[in-house]
Amino acid sequence: MSRFAFAARVCAALAVIVAVSACASDPTTTQSTAEPIRSHNPPAKQTPVRVAQPARQQAQHPAMSPQAIANDSANFKHCIASLGPQAQRRGISPAVYARETRDLDPDMKLLELLDRQPEFTKAVWDYVDQLVAERRIKQGREMFAQHRATFQRIEQTYGIDPYVFAAIWGIESNFGANKGDRDVIRSTATLACIGRRQEFFRAEFLAAMEIVARGDIQRSHFKGSWAGAFGQTQFMPTTFKRLAVDFTGDGRRDLVDTVADALASTANNLSKNGWQRGISWGYEVELPRNFNFKLANRNTKKSAQEWASLGVKRVRNQPFPQTQGYILAPAGARGPAFLMTRNFEVILRYNPADAYALAIGHLADRIRGAGPFEADWPRGEQVLSRSERIELQERLSALGIYSGAIDGRLDDKTRVALLEYQQRSGITPDAFATAALLERLRRGR
Repeated sequence: MSRFAFAARVCAALAVIVAVSACASDPTTTQSTAEPIRSHNPPAKQTPVRVAQPARQQAQHPAMSPQAIANDSANFKHCIASLGPQAQRRGISPAVYARETRDLDPDMKLLELLDRQPEFTKAVWDYVDQLVAERRIKQGREMFAQHRATFQRIEQTYGIDPYVFAAIWGIESNFGANKGDRDVIRSTATLACIGRRQEFFRAEFLAAMEIVARGDIQRSHFKGSWAGAFGQTQFMPTTFKRLAVDFTGDGRRDLVDTVADALASTANNLSKNGWQRGISWGYEVELPRNFNFKLANRNTKKSAQEWASLGVKRVRNQPFPQTQGYILAPAGARGPAFLMTRNFEVILRYNPADAYALAIGHLADRIRGAGPFEADWPRGEQVLSRSERIELQERLSALGIYSGAIDGRLDDKTRVALLEYQQRSGITPDAFATAALLERLRRGR
């Protein structure tokens, strides 16, 4: 996305996968771009699209009004000049700063991307299918074989499952084939001076300037996504500063043109975020028929043995390792379920969307040689658009069982309210928000 896929990924940009991932925190604190659900593959087959209810009007951020954007645009040159002293304090000489910013003009197309709010969602199964496509699995195995020695050295150095950072490489840039084509300096400069994320992007702009001044990446090769993520595994500039490594020992941390540096930096990222050696990202499980889905949330962690005592089993009767984690059931009682370990949460630090992290883990396993998930997804089910999720919250609130924000995010409060409504209605209480469930609410049943 993914990472490195705001991250400049704003919660609105995550709306396409909100059906499977609550975006409760501001994702711009991570390293990836605001394009966590992007893929460079052709779109996967989509579920039928319904006519949605009219979207609720959301209050516009003052910094995103036409007048504010026009004022910021007119002030762009002055804004860039005013950042010069900060650049000097970071060791960037006035001559270098002047050279790299002299011809800068803002890329106004980025402002549309910054505030884009997709109306329709992509079901988790469509998203995973798209990212874990057969052609990507095949290419991943070929690339792993081609760079086997590098993968092995990085695994020995950082203790990270090499198939996981191979999967990140594949999903973030199609194994280096599609790293983005926007000038990173220009992108981060634009967003540092125009729009509602200026403080965040000023840090990214100055870090990008440091990268060029230091000589890690030549300006002509310093291309990336619209939000400034760049390289074969899509790091934001500030993440590059903290976690990029010179694995080849040539004196440069080159995540754009040097595969070993990009993969080792990704492994270092996972390591620094708490990766645990010897355990998987997660394990597909079978839930008992009477499973209490109130327990299926990120805050309810139990040992594998405790889950087993509640009737949770690994698929194919495989034994559980000595680990702990939480249950993720992104399609409720009718789809695959997983015991997610600490390592899944580490992947989420790369991109805070459950569907993304699930796709990374699954692609890693498929490149390794594993097969598809044992359980199938409810592919005929229709998930809710953003406006429909807002309507769902409004109707649950009207019933007196939801008191959270009316924001369209399927957070823990919304899930608890859904469980309560399903229990009252005699429906399997699994908190899976579907079009059929919303229609039942509309009918007052």
